[in-house]
Amino acid sequence: MRTDDLPDHRTFDGGTAGDSASAKTYALRLAYDGTRYAGWQIQPNGLAIQEVLARSISKAIGHEVIVHGSGRTDAGVHAQGQVAAFSTSVWNHDPIKLVRAINRFLPRDISVLHCQRVVDRFDPIRNALSKSYRYTIRNSNVPDPLRYGYHWWIPRELNVQAMQQGSVKLLGTLDFKAFETLGSNRKTSIRTVQKLQVTQSDALEGREITIDIQADGFLYNMVRNITGALVEIGRGRFDPIWLEECLKSRQRALESQTAPARGLCMMNVEYPAWIYLDSDLNSSETTQGV
Repeated sequence: MRTDDLPDHRTFDGGTAGDSASAKTYALRLAYDGTRYAGWQIQPNGLAIQEVLARSISKAIGHEVIVHGSGRTDAGVHAQGQVAAFSTSVWNHDPIKLVRAINRFLPRDISVLHCQRVVDRFDPIRNALSKSYRYTIRNSNVPDPLRYGYHWWIPRELNVQAMQQGSVKLLGTLDFKAFETLGSNRKTSIRTVQKLQVTQSDALEGREITIDIQADGFLYNMVRNITGALVEIGRGRFDPIWLEECLKSRQRALESQTAPARGLCMMNVEYPAWIYLDSDLNSSETTQGV
């Protein structure tokens, strides 16, 4: 099962210390550079962000924890809005102090940005209202060595207006099976894309094209496959209406590639207000929202 909106089935071995009835659940907002990691989820063939985070939390609070994330980003994918949750009965301080305590033990390519108490049984995946991703393309004759690990370098000039026209074809509640990598196991391939914007801005000796997408959930490699298809339109290989044909076919288009992982960043996860506990909103250092 390899969709980003399925639960983590491998978790760090360990549980909550003390009386489970008195345990508190905390939601963390994370940023990380995914370059050297095998992805979010713990796995036997590489170092995972979930594993590093769980071990760092354990060192900070003195017992092992199980950490669940809002999405299973792949190897090389970055985040500035990943959400993770864990429970403990031993932490009795302000959540902002927990941020500092965990960051002491994290490597410099992973950071806890914010911490907030949430309701018991909070599920970072099932309770999410929407998720947002950004894909970044460098469109220039020359590479940018300082940001190479955070974008897809395409030297040939892309037609951004055509890409924008194509993006409109993918808005709404649609069957995105054609943009799902083969071999995925999911109950349905229908998703609702609430926003899909293609914008450009000046960058070092060239320009940067960003693709921002927000949806109620994503299939495996859906954002990277959509990006690959939009790039083919930008290259002039297909007209924007081609995306409608892809949707109707429900077949993965062999003509377009899956965009490289390094250009993708998980930006934000939205949740309903009821998951947050007001008692932690009294601190001037915390705000409502993970």
